[in-house]
Amino acid sequence: MRKTKPPVGWEHVKNCFPVPNELLDFDLPGGSIAVYIFLLRHADRRTGQCHPSTATMAKNLHYCRNTVASYVRLLEERGLIITEHTKIITKNGIKKNGNLLYTIIPLQKVMEQHYEQQFNALERTTERRKAQAKLAEQLGA
Repeated sequence: MRKTKPPVGWEHVKNCFPVPNELLDFDLPGGSIAVYIFLLRHADRRTGQCHPSTATMAKNLHYCRNTVASYVRLLEERGLIITEHTKIITKNGIKKNGNLLYTIIPLQKVMEQHYEQQFNALERTTERRKAQAKLAEQLGA
């Protein structure tokens, strides 16, 4: 069997990081995937946390700030990230709002929660159908 060479320009690829395949199972728009990858790239590998500003993400991803904010909310709704508000103190001693602190949830946990929700929904549907069948049986008798 003949070894194939990597595509031109891939011989010296450095500074890469893996993106989990499961990310594509969440039926997310491309922009929210871009925001997730941006956060993943800037996150501390041990804690999974980072705090880039919405303006920084918007500038780097070529989106407007409101679009980035909506993608962040979508990622939060899907359970992929957690956001926390931060405070900073200026040199003058004035307290101000800081950037959001983003915590990336490991995808294995997110997938487990997703499957648990699907299983619970299936159980509720089964119980509802049983109750409807029992009610129909009582009404028919």
